[in-house]
Amino acid sequence: MTGLIIEGKTASWEVICGLEIHCQIISKSKMFSGASTHYGSDANENVSFVDAGMPGMLPTLNEHCVYQAVKTGLGLNAKINKYSAFARKNYFYADLPQGYQISQFQYPIVGEGHVTVDLSDGSTKDIGIERLHIEQDAGKSIHDMAPDKSFIDLNRAGVGLMEIVTKPDFRSPEEAGAFLRKLRSIVRYLGTCDGNMDEGSMRCDVNVSVRKVGEEGYRTRCEMKNVNSVKFVMQAIENEAKRHVEVYENGGNIEQETRQFDPSTGLTKVMRKKEFAHDYRYFPEPDLLPLVLDDDYIAKVKADMVELPDAKRARFVKELGLTAYDASVICENKETADFFEKAAQGHDAKKVANWLMGDFFAMLNEKKVELKDSPVSAENLGKLVELITSNVINGKTAKDVFAIMAETGGDPEKIVEEKGLKQVTDMGAIEAIVDEVIASAPDNVAAYKAGKNNLLGWFVGQVMKKSQGKANPAIVNKMIAEKLN
Repeated sequence: MTGLIIEGKTASWEVICGLEIHCQIISKSKMFSGASTHYGSDANENVSFVDAGMPGMLPTLNEHCVYQAVKTGLGLNAKINKYSAFARKNYFYADLPQGYQISQFQYPIVGEGHVTVDLSDGSTKDIGIERLHIEQDAGKSIHDMAPDKSFIDLNRAGVGLMEIVTKPDFRSPEEAGAFLRKLRSIVRYLGTCDGNMDEGSMRCDVNVSVRKVGEEGYRTRCEMKNVNSVKFVMQAIENEAKRHVEVYENGGNIEQETRQFDPSTGLTKVMRKKEFAHDYRYFPEPDLLPLVLDDDYIAKVKADMVELPDAKRARFVKELGLTAYDASVICENKETADFFEKAAQGHDAKKVANWLMGDFFAMLNEKKVELKDSPVSAENLGKLVELITSNVINGKTAKDVFAIMAETGGDPEKIVEEKGLKQVTDMGAIEAIVDEVIASAPDNVAAYKAGKNNLLGWFVGQVMKKSQGKANPAIVNKMIAEKLN
């Protein structure tokens, strides 16, 4: 797939982009303290002395956060570093009480890897992972509650983060969007991050530069901080790249700086001139020993891995006969994939997929409920499909039965039995209705025989009406065609 090419007055320009994604680690307590990570608590409710930066308070590493980072690294096809070390990243801000952030700098826990993304033209592309390191989050500054004050909430201070840094491999907003969706899917499958960008548990810094088509090397990049949706990331890349082209085309130069993306205008504005690593005066964290992992520990984490979206999708195509598109949609979300697999067990998987992606998803949207709260269970969806496959009911009746299931959560077999909805497949009973309909419409019979073939549908409709929709449509079609011809 070709990347985004921006046509300027003097040259064609291509976009170069890399992402830094902060994923909040799913863990009951913070990275270096026992304080809760519960989202939605009252301000400053989940704060320990360590999080508040009180003198003499020492950090203690949360082993579960290490486990989650290693698990994520394996999901990114990345190298797990047996030796990693913590460092202090020094900067001063009101929501960072210690005056530094405990992070990893020179020795991250996870090294290089890659993620394969699927693009809209059917092609795939490998996006390189530079590193994954773990660190503590800062608190939250709130500037819009009073005209002359800022408020600080330290509930988030000290929460464990995984920072995933990609290589500058993106050449279009679409590629970046596809990567973020795939990454979100992977961490959700693994249970290492909930991926909720709107709650801030997955945040993205976007680095953008441009260069002339055919030019080697990289030009100066700008970084947009904390972009909080896939859509906004894609908009930010495109608009920032166009800004760079405009500056270069007008004879100017791009300065390395940190910018803020404004979703209401789609534009970026300067926050500050870009810092470099030495500005943070990194030095080894004196209160934490280096982290040393052995082969047994990594093997134990590997043994706990679940089947990831790409593997599951390939299996659904190969073993269950789904199309690549259907499998992609179903496997994007682990809960959906698990629900589908349960519903399809012992039934026609392709028909189950059609019902899931059609009437079932429409029902969830209409009721505004999550999959976990669905009134229609996986087992009952599978049973409904089986009733159609085995000709107990036809497609039209199935929709009526599904509507009742959506309201009552009932078993489709019982609904069909109680309402007397079983399909009529008795040839004699159907033939009697067909003969009655044909005998009652001599004019239409004559018109059909004179060449009005579309009247076949009218005859079928009349028979279905007289049978109250219970006659098997395939038998009805065949029988009417034979009698009229």
